[in-house]
Amino acid sequence: MQTKKINYSKTVLLGFGFFGVSVIWSVYNAFVPLLLDNRFGLQAGWISFIMVLDNVAALIIQPPLGVFSDRMRSPIGRRLPFIVVGAPVAAAMFGFIPYAQVLPLFIFSCITLLLAMAFWRTPVVALMPDITPSNKRSQANGVINMMGGLGTVLATLIGGPLYRINPSYPFFFAAGLVVLAAILVLIFIREPKQYISSKLHLADKGEGTQMENKVLKNLGNVFTQKDKSPMYILLAILFWFIAYNALDTFFTLYGVNHLGLEGGDSAFQISYIGLIFMLMAVPAGILASKFKRKIIIMIGILIMIACVILMYVLPVSALTTQFASFMGSGFYTLSIILMFAGIGWAMINVNSLPMVVDMTDDDHIGTYTGLYYFFSQLAATFGPVFFGWTIQFARNDYRLMMVIAPFFFLIAFMMMIRVRSGEAKVEALPAKTEV
Repeated sequence: MQTKKINYSKTVLLGFGFFGVSVIWSVYNAFVPLLLDNRFGLQAGWISFIMVLDNVAALIIQPPLGVFSDRMRSPIGRRLPFIVVGAPVAAAMFGFIPYAQVLPLFIFSCITLLLAMAFWRTPVVALMPDITPSNKRSQANGVINMMGGLGTVLATLIGGPLYRINPSYPFFFAAGLVVLAAILVLIFIREPKQYISSKLHLADKGEGTQMENKVLKNLGNVFTQKDKSPMYILLAILFWFIAYNALDTFFTLYGVNHLGLEGGDSAFQISYIGLIFMLMAVPAGILASKFKRKIIIMIGILIMIACVILMYVLPVSALTTQFASFMGSGFYTLSIILMFAGIGWAMINVNSLPMVVDMTDDDHIGTYTGLYYFFSQLAATFGPVFFGWTIQFARNDYRLMMVIAPFFFLIAFMMMIRVRSGEAKVEALPAKTEV
């Protein structure tokens, strides 16, 4: 017997799926609020409302899609068909967004884009535990999140200068990368043989899965079962994503309206989170294998709290003290704080999904992945709206979000204290088995 090992080359190639997702999200969150502000003159409350319309629909469809993908059987597997459909539609619609000059058409384009993203996001993420043993999922998720971080870095690092040339260019750039990423996944990733079928169909409940296909029942089971750990970690995910999504949505506007940065420079600052996240993704997974996932997540939450509080207490002059410049943008005290935030977010994000899927069995991985995204999507719906209207009622004081966000991170920390399961399981296979 020998312990199952990660196939790192396969994991990196699989990571291109998350790379594509991150590229879209990063460009969307950085530049769509700027377009809504500059092109349509909307205030923070209305911007937040538009930014979450798509999330409401995704909130509804992502959990059942996770269940649906668990039961899907096709000549290429149970997850890959969703990429074949969702990725090209998402890329095409994303490239169209900057051409939408009328607000209703702009909103329609955004909703269609994110529905397409929701269609393939859960299945592509669920591929990771499909091909990775339990005790290596934090490391594998670290690799995948490193690829996601690379997508964020490219989107913001290159997107900022492209935006200054033409607001449409970041969207074209991201759409092209998504198509490339999807092609690489479809060419090089092969799903386990038990999910391959000569024809497209749904497996019977007795054929490889015992899951229920009712989302509400899945939620009910989580909240009523004896082990409350899934409930507590899903609530923790809800609260830390409320804080992070709100910050991510309004950070460019915070930089423009509070710090006095230009739009491209403000968006560029986000690249520092993505850069450090990318570099820390694999180490965060390794640390979790050494010191437990729960401990590393809780340390990450504390780091995030400290970073956000610093952005509140430090004056503008201190935050915008410039040490260097790169690609037309400054490297400030703010940039250093965001780099530490990247460390904290890597420690949280890399290890949370492996904890969730290791609270269930292999037949329910897609279901629990869907629940993970249900709560993160719920946060993406509530967080920006709550923060947006709070900012608007405070007369567009974007600094206020640096006061509110730490409270949500603190609640997440308190939820994590109650988590008792989700650590890696020890698995072994005969020496001839290859993952």
